[in-house]
Amino acid sequence: MFKPIPVAIGLRYLRAKRRNGFISFISLASILGIAIGVAALITTLAVMSGFQREIRDRMLQMAAHATVSSDGAMDDWQLAVDEAREDKRVAGAAPYIEIPAMLAGPRTEGALVRAVIPDEERKVSVIADRMVQGKLSDLAPGSFNIVLGKELALWAGVGVGDKVVLTLADARATPVGAIPPLKRFTVSGIFEAGYQEYDRNLAIINFRDAQRLLRMGDAATGVRLRLHDMNLAWDVAYDLAGRLARRGAAYRVSDWSHENANMFRALKLEKTMMAILLSLIIAMGAFNLVSSQVMLVTDKQADIAILRTLGLTPRGVMQVFMVQGSLIGVIGTVMGVVGGILLTLNLEHILKAIERVFGVQLLPGDVYYVTGLPTELKADDVTIIALIALLMAFLATIYPAWRAARTAPAEALRYE
Repeated sequence: MFKPIPVAIGLRYLRAKRRNGFISFISLASILGIAIGVAALITTLAVMSGFQREIRDRMLQMAAHATVSSDGAMDDWQLAVDEAREDKRVAGAAPYIEIPAMLAGPRTEGALVRAVIPDEERKVSVIADRMVQGKLSDLAPGSFNIVLGKELALWAGVGVGDKVVLTLADARATPVGAIPPLKRFTVSGIFEAGYQEYDRNLAIINFRDAQRLLRMGDAATGVRLRLHDMNLAWDVAYDLAGRLARRGAAYRVSDWSHENANMFRALKLEKTMMAILLSLIIAMGAFNLVSSQVMLVTDKQADIAILRTLGLTPRGVMQVFMVQGSLIGVIGTVMGVVGGILLTLNLEHILKAIERVFGVQLLPGDVYYVTGLPTELKADDVTIIALIALLMAFLATIYPAWRAARTAPAEALRYE
Protein backbone atom coordinates (compact mmCIF):
# COMPACT_ATOMS: atom_id res chain seq x y z
CA MET A 1 0.00 0.00 0.00
CA PHE A 2 3.00 2.29 0.46
CA LYS A 3 4.36 1.65 -3.07
CA PRO A 4 3.52 3.83 -6.08
CA ILE A 5 0.58 2.30 -7.96
CA PRO A 6 2.58 1.35 -11.13
CA VAL A 7 5.22 -0.39 -9.00
CA ALA A 8 2.61 -2.24 -6.92
CA ILE A 9 0.75 -3.47 -10.01
CA GLY A 10 3.99 -4.42 -11.77
CA LEU A 11 5.07 -6.50 -8.77
CA ARG A 12 1.64 -8.14 -8.65
CA TYR A 13 1.89 -9.10 -12.32
CA LEU A 14 5.30 -10.62 -11.62
CA ARG A 15 4.01 -12.73 -8.71
CA ALA A 16 0.55 -13.59 -10.02
CA LYS A 17 -0.18 -16.97 -11.57
CA ARG A 18 -0.94 -16.34 -15.22
CA ARG A 19 -3.73 -17.96 -17.17
CA ASN A 20 -1.42 -18.50 -20.13
CA GLY A 21 1.36 -20.88 -19.16
CA PHE A 22 3.27 -20.20 -22.39
CA ILE A 23 3.82 -16.58 -21.34
CA SER A 24 5.27 -17.82 -18.05
CA PHE A 25 7.55 -20.17 -19.94
CA ILE A 26 8.84 -17.37 -22.20
CA SER A 27 9.47 -15.15 -19.14
CA LEU A 28 11.40 -17.98 -17.47
CA ALA A 29 13.37 -18.45 -20.68
CA SER A 30 14.16 -14.73 -20.66
CA ILE A 31 15.45 -14.91 -17.07
CA LEU A 32 17.56 -17.99 -17.81
CA GLY A 33 18.86 -16.50 -21.08
CA ILE A 34 20.05 -13.35 -19.34
CA ALA A 35 21.49 -15.35 -16.41
CA ILE A 36 23.38 -17.79 -18.64
CA GLY A 37 24.74 -14.97 -20.80
CA VAL A 38 25.93 -12.98 -17.79
CA ALA A 39 27.52 -16.04 -16.14
CA ALA A 40 29.24 -17.13 -19.38
CA LEU A 41 30.57 -13.64 -20.02
CA ILE A 42 31.90 -13.23 -16.46
CA THR A 43 33.63 -16.61 -16.53
CA THR A 44 35.11 -16.16 -20.01
CA LEU A 45 36.52 -12.71 -19.27
CA ALA A 46 37.92 -13.97 -15.95
CA VAL A 47 39.75 -16.79 -17.76
CA MET A 48 41.08 -14.43 -20.42
CA SER A 49 42.22 -11.98 -17.75
CA GLY A 50 43.91 -14.87 -15.94
CA PHE A 51 45.81 -15.92 -19.04
CA GLN A 52 46.85 -12.31 -19.71
CA ARG A 53 48.14 -12.03 -16.14
CA GLU A 54 49.99 -15.35 -16.49
CA ILE A 55 51.65 -14.27 -19.75
CA ARG A 56 52.56 -10.86 -18.33
CA ASP A 57 54.00 -12.30 -15.13
CA ARG A 58 56.10 -14.89 -16.95
CA MET A 59 57.35 -12.28 -19.38
CA LEU A 60 58.26 -9.82 -16.62
CA GLN A 61 60.10 -12.49 -14.65
CA MET A 62 62.69 -12.48 -17.42
CA ALA A 63 62.34 -8.97 -18.81
CA ALA A 64 63.19 -5.72 -17.11
CA HIS A 65 60.42 -3.34 -16.17
CA ALA A 66 62.31 -0.56 -17.92
CA THR A 67 65.58 0.05 -19.76
CA VAL A 68 67.75 3.10 -20.28
CA SER A 69 70.17 2.76 -23.19
CA SER A 70 72.40 4.85 -25.40
CA ASP A 71 72.37 5.21 -29.17
CA GLY A 72 75.89 3.82 -29.18
CA ALA A 73 77.96 2.29 -26.43
CA MET A 74 77.00 3.41 -22.93
CA ASP A 75 80.31 4.23 -21.23
CA ASP A 76 78.83 5.60 -18.01
CA TRP A 77 76.64 2.58 -17.18
CA GLN A 78 78.10 2.37 -13.66
CA LEU A 79 76.97 5.94 -13.00
CA ALA A 80 73.50 5.07 -14.34
CA VAL A 81 73.30 2.04 -12.03
CA ASP A 82 74.30 4.16 -9.04
CA GLU A 83 71.77 6.87 -9.96
CA ALA A 84 69.01 4.26 -10.34
CA ARG A 85 69.71 2.66 -6.98
CA GLU A 86 69.30 6.01 -5.26
CA ASP A 87 65.67 6.09 -6.45
CA LYS A 88 63.43 4.49 -3.83
CA ARG A 89 61.07 3.27 -6.56
CA VAL A 90 63.82 1.05 -8.02
CA ALA A 91 64.21 -2.47 -6.63
CA GLY A 92 67.27 -3.34 -8.72
CA ALA A 93 69.47 -2.19 -11.60
CA ALA A 94 71.98 -4.06 -13.75
CA PRO A 95 73.95 -3.39 -16.96
CA TYR A 96 73.49 -5.49 -20.08
CA ILE A 97 74.78 -5.95 -23.60
CA GLU A 98 72.33 -7.20 -26.23
CA ILE A 99 73.03 -8.14 -29.83
CA PRO A 100 71.48 -10.51 -32.40
CA ALA A 101 73.60 -13.49 -33.43
CA MET A 102 73.65 -16.89 -35.13
CA LEU A 103 74.16 -19.97 -32.98
CA ALA A 104 75.86 -22.85 -34.83
CA GLY A 105 75.77 -26.35 -33.37
CA PRO A 106 74.55 -29.43 -35.23
CA ARG A 107 71.94 -26.99 -36.54
CA THR A 108 72.15 -23.22 -36.96
CA GLU A 109 69.60 -21.03 -35.22
CA GLY A 110 69.13 -17.31 -34.77
CA ALA A 111 69.31 -15.99 -31.23
CA LEU A 112 69.27 -12.81 -29.21
CA VAL A 113 72.44 -12.77 -27.10
CA ARG A 114 72.22 -10.96 -23.79
CA ALA A 115 75.39 -10.43 -21.78
CA VAL A 116 74.91 -10.03 -18.04
CA ILE A 117 76.79 -9.97 -14.76
CA PRO A 118 75.35 -13.05 -12.99
CA ASP A 119 75.31 -11.57 -9.48
CA GLU A 120 73.73 -8.32 -10.72
CA GLU A 121 71.22 -10.06 -12.98
CA ARG A 122 69.49 -11.58 -9.96
CA LYS A 123 68.34 -8.07 -9.05
CA VAL A 124 66.35 -7.55 -12.27
CA SER A 125 65.20 -11.04 -13.36
CA VAL A 126 64.58 -14.55 -12.02
CA ILE A 127 66.58 -16.36 -14.69
CA ALA A 128 68.83 -17.90 -12.03
CA ASP A 129 65.74 -19.57 -10.54
CA ARG A 130 64.60 -20.87 -13.95
CA MET A 131 67.71 -22.94 -14.63
CA VAL A 132 66.80 -26.56 -15.36
CA GLN A 133 70.42 -27.58 -15.99
CA GLY A 134 73.58 -25.89 -14.76
CA LYS A 135 73.77 -22.61 -12.86
CA LEU A 136 73.83 -18.99 -13.96
CA SER A 137 76.93 -18.46 -11.81
CA ASP A 138 78.82 -20.76 -14.24
CA LEU A 139 79.05 -17.73 -16.54
CA ALA A 140 82.36 -16.67 -15.06
CA PRO A 141 84.46 -13.98 -16.82
CA GLY A 142 86.82 -15.55 -19.34
CA SER A 143 85.07 -18.94 -19.30
CA PHE A 144 83.15 -18.20 -22.51
CA ASN A 145 80.24 -20.27 -21.29
CA ILE A 146 76.73 -19.77 -22.61
CA VAL A 147 73.27 -20.48 -21.21
CA LEU A 148 70.46 -21.25 -23.66
CA GLY A 149 66.68 -21.30 -23.55
CA LYS A 150 65.25 -24.80 -23.48
CA GLU A 151 63.66 -24.64 -26.93
CA LEU A 152 66.65 -22.86 -28.48
CA ALA A 153 68.92 -25.66 -27.25
CA LEU A 154 66.48 -28.25 -28.60
CA TRP A 155 66.29 -26.64 -32.04
CA ALA A 156 70.06 -26.16 -32.21
CA GLY A 157 70.55 -29.79 -31.18
CA VAL A 158 72.89 -29.09 -28.25
CA GLY A 159 72.99 -29.84 -24.54
CA VAL A 160 75.10 -29.00 -21.51
CA GLY A 161 78.78 -29.54 -22.28
CA ASP A 162 78.43 -29.16 -26.05
CA LYS A 163 80.27 -26.52 -28.07
CA VAL A 164 78.53 -23.89 -30.17
CA VAL A 165 79.92 -21.19 -32.43
CA LEU A 166 78.47 -17.76 -31.88
CA THR A 167 78.48 -15.42 -34.88
CA LEU A 168 77.58 -11.88 -33.89
CA ALA A 169 75.89 -9.38 -36.17
CA ASP A 170 78.48 -6.68 -35.44
CA ALA A 171 80.74 -7.11 -38.47
CA ARG A 172 84.24 -5.54 -38.49
CA ALA A 173 86.11 -4.12 -41.46
CA THR A 174 89.28 -6.08 -42.34
CA PRO A 175 91.65 -6.05 -45.33
CA VAL A 176 89.63 -8.94 -46.80
CA GLY A 177 86.25 -7.36 -46.15
CA ALA A 178 83.71 -7.19 -43.36
CA ILE A 179 83.96 -10.18 -41.03
CA PRO A 180 81.58 -10.75 -38.09
CA PRO A 181 83.10 -11.74 -34.74
CA LEU A 182 83.17 -15.53 -34.20
CA LYS A 183 83.71 -17.33 -30.92
CA ARG A 184 83.30 -20.88 -29.68
CA PHE A 185 81.27 -21.13 -26.49
CA THR A 186 80.53 -24.04 -24.16
CA VAL A 187 76.91 -24.65 -23.21
CA SER A 188 77.01 -24.55 -19.40
CA GLY A 189 73.29 -24.40 -18.64
CA ILE A 190 69.72 -24.42 -19.92
CA PHE A 191 66.82 -22.38 -18.56
CA GLU A 192 63.05 -22.64 -18.99
CA ALA A 193 61.20 -19.37 -18.52
CA GLY A 194 57.80 -20.73 -19.50
CA TYR A 195 57.50 -18.00 -22.12
CA GLN A 196 57.99 -18.81 -25.79
CA GLU A 197 59.90 -15.69 -26.80
CA TYR A 198 62.68 -16.30 -24.26
CA ASP A 199 62.83 -20.10 -24.33
CA ARG A 200 63.08 -20.09 -28.13
CA ASN A 201 65.33 -17.09 -28.79
CA LEU A 202 67.40 -16.03 -25.79
CA ALA A 203 71.05 -16.91 -25.07
CA ILE A 204 72.95 -15.58 -22.04
CA ILE A 205 76.71 -14.99 -21.82
CA ASN A 206 78.98 -13.19 -19.39
CA PHE A 207 79.14 -9.40 -19.54
CA ARG A 208 82.96 -9.25 -19.63
CA ASP A 209 83.16 -11.94 -22.33
CA ALA A 210 80.85 -9.89 -24.54
CA GLN A 211 82.93 -6.76 -24.00
CA ARG A 212 86.08 -8.61 -25.07
CA LEU A 213 84.35 -10.19 -28.05
CA LEU A 214 82.91 -6.89 -29.27
CA ARG A 215 85.96 -4.82 -28.24
CA MET A 216 83.73 -2.43 -26.31
CA GLY A 217 86.16 -1.60 -23.52
CA ASP A 218 84.07 -1.09 -20.38
CA ALA A 219 80.91 -0.01 -22.20
CA ALA A 220 77.43 -1.54 -22.14
CA THR A 221 74.27 -1.38 -24.25
CA GLY A 222 72.29 0.04 -21.34
CA VAL A 223 70.89 -0.50 -17.88
CA ARG A 224 67.89 -2.68 -16.98
CA LEU A 225 65.63 -1.68 -14.09
CA ARG A 226 63.24 -3.61 -11.85
CA LEU A 227 60.76 -1.55 -9.87
CA HIS A 228 58.60 -2.05 -6.81
CA ASP A 229 55.61 -0.91 -8.89
CA MET A 230 55.90 -1.86 -12.56
CA ASN A 231 53.19 0.65 -13.53
CA LEU A 232 55.69 3.43 -12.78
CA ALA A 233 58.26 1.98 -15.20
CA TRP A 234 58.10 4.73 -17.82
CA ASP A 235 58.18 7.58 -15.30
CA VAL A 236 61.14 6.14 -13.39
CA ALA A 237 63.16 5.42 -16.54
CA TYR A 238 62.36 8.86 -17.95
CA ASP A 239 63.49 10.53 -14.73
CA LEU A 240 66.73 8.54 -14.75
CA ALA A 241 67.42 9.40 -18.40
CA GLY A 242 66.78 13.06 -17.60
CA ARG A 243 69.30 13.09 -14.74
CA LEU A 244 71.90 11.39 -16.92
CA ALA A 245 71.20 13.73 -19.86
CA ARG A 246 72.28 16.71 -17.78
CA ARG A 247 75.81 15.39 -18.18
CA GLY A 248 75.61 15.92 -21.93
CA ALA A 249 74.61 12.50 -23.31
CA ALA A 250 71.35 11.38 -24.95
CA TYR A 251 69.56 8.24 -23.82
CA ARG A 252 66.65 6.15 -25.00
CA VAL A 253 63.93 4.99 -22.63
CA SER A 254 61.71 1.95 -22.94
CA ASP A 255 59.46 0.02 -20.61
CA TRP A 256 57.71 -3.36 -20.59
CA SER A 257 54.42 -2.02 -21.94
CA HIS A 258 56.06 -0.31 -24.94
CA GLU A 259 58.33 -3.24 -25.79
CA ASN A 260 55.36 -5.62 -25.85
CA ALA A 261 52.70 -3.17 -27.01
CA ASN A 262 51.58 -5.27 -29.99
CA MET A 263 51.05 -8.37 -27.87
CA PHE A 264 49.06 -6.57 -25.18
CA ARG A 265 47.05 -4.76 -27.85
CA ALA A 266 46.21 -8.09 -29.49
CA LEU A 267 45.20 -9.64 -26.15
CA LYS A 268 42.98 -6.65 -25.36
CA LEU A 269 41.34 -6.83 -28.80
CA GLU A 270 40.73 -10.56 -28.38
CA LYS A 271 39.10 -10.00 -25.00
CA THR A 272 36.94 -7.18 -26.37
CA MET A 273 35.73 -9.25 -29.35
CA MET A 274 34.96 -12.21 -27.08
CA ALA A 275 32.93 -9.93 -24.80
CA ILE A 276 30.94 -8.59 -27.78
CA LEU A 277 30.21 -12.09 -29.09
CA LEU A 278 29.11 -13.45 -25.72
CA SER A 279 26.94 -10.37 -25.17
CA LEU A 280 24.72 -11.79 -27.94
CA ILE A 281 23.60 -14.45 -25.43
CA ILE A 282 22.36 -11.67 -23.15
CA ALA A 283 20.75 -9.98 -26.16
CA MET A 284 18.94 -13.23 -26.95
CA GLY A 285 17.46 -13.25 -23.45
CA ALA A 286 16.45 -9.62 -23.94
CA PHE A 287 14.64 -10.50 -27.20
CA ASN A 288 12.79 -13.27 -25.36
CA LEU A 289 11.84 -10.65 -22.80
CA VAL A 290 10.35 -8.48 -25.57
CA SER A 291 8.22 -11.34 -26.85
CA SER A 292 7.02 -12.34 -23.37
CA GLN A 293 6.09 -8.74 -22.55
CA VAL A 294 4.20 -8.29 -25.84
CA MET A 295 2.19 -11.45 -25.13
CA LEU A 296 1.59 -10.28 -21.55
CA VAL A 297 0.27 -6.94 -22.80
CA THR A 298 -2.07 -8.77 -25.18
CA ASP A 299 -3.24 -11.04 -22.34
CA LYS A 300 -3.87 -8.08 -20.00
CA GLN A 301 -5.87 -5.90 -22.41
CA ALA A 302 -8.96 -5.98 -20.20
CA ASP A 303 -6.94 -5.19 -17.07
CA ILE A 304 -5.29 -2.26 -18.83
CA ALA A 305 -8.66 -0.91 -19.93
CA ILE A 306 -10.08 -1.14 -16.39
CA LEU A 307 -6.99 0.63 -14.97
CA ARG A 308 -7.36 3.37 -17.55
CA THR A 309 -11.07 3.71 -16.67
CA LEU A 310 -10.15 4.03 -12.98
CA GLY A 311 -7.87 6.94 -13.82
CA LEU A 312 -4.43 5.44 -14.47
CA THR A 313 -2.68 7.56 -17.10
CA PRO A 314 -1.00 6.10 -20.20
CA ARG A 315 2.31 6.95 -18.59
CA GLY A 316 1.31 4.97 -15.51
CA VAL A 317 0.35 1.97 -17.67
CA MET A 318 3.72 2.17 -19.37
CA GLN A 319 5.46 2.24 -16.00
CA VAL A 320 3.57 -0.89 -14.87
CA PHE A 321 4.99 -3.03 -17.66
CA MET A 322 8.41 -1.43 -17.53
CA VAL A 323 8.64 -2.26 -13.81
CA GLN A 324 7.49 -5.84 -14.42
CA GLY A 325 9.91 -6.38 -17.33
CA SER A 326 12.83 -4.66 -15.61
CA LEU A 327 12.40 -6.90 -12.55
CA ILE A 328 12.75 -9.94 -14.83
CA GLY A 329 16.02 -8.42 -16.08
CA VAL A 330 17.21 -7.73 -12.52
CA ILE A 331 16.45 -11.31 -11.42
CA GLY A 332 18.27 -12.75 -14.43
CA THR A 333 21.25 -10.44 -13.93
CA VAL A 334 21.58 -11.24 -10.24
CA MET A 335 21.36 -14.97 -10.93
CA GLY A 336 23.97 -14.61 -13.67
CA VAL A 337 26.39 -12.58 -11.54
CA VAL A 338 26.17 -15.01 -8.62
CA GLY A 339 26.44 -18.02 -10.92
CA GLY A 340 29.34 -16.54 -12.87
CA ILE A 341 31.31 -15.71 -9.73
CA LEU A 342 30.73 -19.17 -8.24
CA LEU A 343 31.65 -20.85 -11.54
CA THR A 344 34.83 -18.79 -11.86
CA LEU A 345 35.94 -19.48 -8.29
CA ASN A 346 35.41 -23.23 -8.73
CA LEU A 347 36.55 -23.55 -12.35
CA GLU A 348 39.83 -25.24 -11.46
CA HIS A 349 38.01 -27.93 -9.45
CA ILE A 350 35.48 -28.42 -12.24
CA LEU A 351 38.30 -28.82 -14.76
CA LYS A 352 40.00 -31.46 -12.60
CA ALA A 353 36.71 -33.31 -12.11
CA ILE A 354 36.13 -33.43 -15.88
CA GLU A 355 39.67 -34.75 -16.39
CA ARG A 356 39.10 -37.48 -13.78
CA VAL A 357 35.69 -38.53 -15.11
CA PHE A 358 36.65 -38.69 -18.78
CA GLY A 359 40.30 -39.69 -18.28
CA VAL A 360 41.67 -36.82 -20.39
CA GLN A 361 44.11 -33.99 -19.78
CA LEU A 362 42.62 -30.77 -21.10
CA LEU A 363 45.79 -28.68 -20.65
CA PRO A 364 48.78 -31.05 -21.06
CA GLY A 365 52.06 -29.63 -19.80
CA ASP A 366 54.02 -30.79 -22.87
CA VAL A 367 51.80 -28.67 -25.15
CA TYR A 368 50.89 -25.64 -23.01
CA TYR A 369 53.02 -23.63 -20.61
CA VAL A 370 50.24 -23.83 -18.01
CA THR A 371 48.70 -27.04 -16.67
CA GLY A 372 45.88 -25.32 -14.77
CA LEU A 373 43.28 -22.76 -15.76
CA PRO A 374 44.30 -19.32 -14.45
CA THR A 375 41.46 -16.94 -13.65
CA GLU A 376 41.34 -13.35 -12.50
CA LEU A 377 37.95 -12.05 -11.42
CA LYS A 378 37.88 -8.28 -11.88
CA ALA A 379 35.24 -6.18 -10.14
CA ASP A 380 35.21 -3.73 -13.06
CA ASP A 381 34.40 -6.50 -15.56
CA VAL A 382 31.60 -7.88 -13.38
CA THR A 383 30.11 -4.41 -12.88
CA ILE A 384 30.19 -3.55 -16.59
CA ILE A 385 28.61 -6.90 -17.55
CA ALA A 386 25.83 -6.45 -14.98
CA LEU A 387 25.13 -2.90 -16.19
CA ILE A 388 25.01 -4.04 -19.83
CA ALA A 389 22.55 -6.81 -18.94
CA LEU A 390 20.34 -4.41 -16.97
CA LEU A 391 20.43 -1.88 -19.81
CA MET A 392 19.44 -4.51 -22.38
CA ALA A 393 16.57 -5.69 -20.17
CA PHE A 394 15.37 -2.13 -19.63
CA LEU A 395 15.45 -1.33 -23.35
CA ALA A 396 13.56 -4.57 -24.06
CA THR A 397 10.60 -3.33 -21.97
CA ILE A 398 10.14 -0.02 -23.77
CA TYR A 399 8.24 -1.22 -26.86
CA PRO A 400 5.81 -3.57 -25.03
CA ALA A 401 5.14 -0.88 -22.38
CA TRP A 402 4.57 1.76 -25.08
CA ARG A 403 2.15 -0.60 -26.83
CA ALA A 404 0.26 -1.15 -23.55
CA ALA A 405 0.01 2.61 -23.00
CA ARG A 406 -1.69 3.02 -26.42
CA THR A 407 -4.50 0.61 -25.51
CA ALA A 408 -7.93 2.22 -25.97
CA PRO A 409 -10.23 1.25 -23.04
CA ALA A 410 -13.41 1.17 -25.14
CA GLU A 411 -11.88 -1.08 -27.78
CA ALA A 412 -10.39 -3.43 -25.19
CA LEU A 413 -13.71 -3.83 -23.28
CA ARG A 414 -15.96 -4.14 -26.32
CA TYR A 415 -16.12 -7.92 -26.25
CA GLU A 416 -15.65 -8.46 -22.49
